[in-house]
Amino acid sequence: MATRNRTEVTEFVLLGLSSWPEMQPVIFGIVFAMYLVALMGNALLLIVALSDPKLQTPMYFLLSQLSFIDMFLTTITVPQMLVHTLSVNRTISFNCCIIQLFFFMAVGSMEGHLLAAMAYDRYVAICDPLRYSAIISRHLCLRITLTSWVVVSLNSLLYSVLVTRLTFCNNQVTHFFCDITPLLKLPCTQPVVSEMLIFTEGVVVVVSPFFFILGSYARIGIAIARMHSVAALRKALSTCSSHILVVLLLYGSVIRMYLRPSSSYDLDQDRQVAIFYAVVTPTLNPLIYSLRNQEVKGALRRLFRKLCNSGNFQPGSQGMWGWHHIS
Repeated sequence: MATRNRTEVTEFVLLGLSSWPEMQPVIFGIVFAMYLVALMGNALLLIVALSDPKLQTPMYFLLSQLSFIDMFLTTITVPQMLVHTLSVNRTISFNCCIIQLFFFMAVGSMEGHLLAAMAYDRYVAICDPLRYSAIISRHLCLRITLTSWVVVSLNSLLYSVLVTRLTFCNNQVTHFFCDITPLLKLPCTQPVVSEMLIFTEGVVVVVSPFFFILGSYARIGIAIARMHSVAALRKALSTCSSHILVVLLLYGSVIRMYLRPSSSYDLDQDRQVAIFYAVVTPTLNPLIYSLRNQEVKGALRRLFRKLCNSGNFQPGSQGMWGWHHIS
């Protein structure tokens, strides 16, 4: 391996999505429009899930957390990307890069844990409906959410610390934000130990929720196969369809981006997948859950009717913890 000059890196240069100047305004317009849709759609879903009296169930509490995560995830990367798209200066300081890496990895991993919790909620609702209220409680949802935040934060902290210990010979990041994959391409020597640790530990933290989701839906599939009522079968499929679609969108891009040997990385293709994961998926999630869910559509109609009649928004009297299960 050729030896590269070692210099102390105090900042990185983010190369963005495209090096073609004529494409920058187009990229800015498309990404900015999707960012606004993602923010407004998820904010609206968050308000409805927390305020509507008929949505005060564990499933919709978890859905509200997913909406918050999607808003957070896009805000970590997109505003900076939009500024850099129309700017000559595309630098980011070393410390800011590490902070961005920490939050992106933590929030991105948290989305998978929330989807696993939602899969468990659906499993209990379909496979053990009579004991649903006894098994799924507000305390359980809070414990799952808080525990997941602790796990993903420690995982992200490990990634961040490993990156800070690397010696960089290049500061040109082939990406539009500080992600772990392009950063591991910049050290003077290949960080074999760091890559092995990140890959192994990442599989446990990132992929374990996916396998939990697969296991939950395997049990749900067995339960659905035993249903003799067409109405019950249709309701079970309708309950799970939106969640399954969101899981496929998330893990399809995550597996493509992170869970493969470093020798097979194509940073140009990874940037395209990353924009899908960081922008497109958070934009589609609220549309999927609102357009394919009758309860959410009904809550949106009630919210708009209330706004039109009163001119202001008054939250539901039950509050966010007035739980009841909608059968």
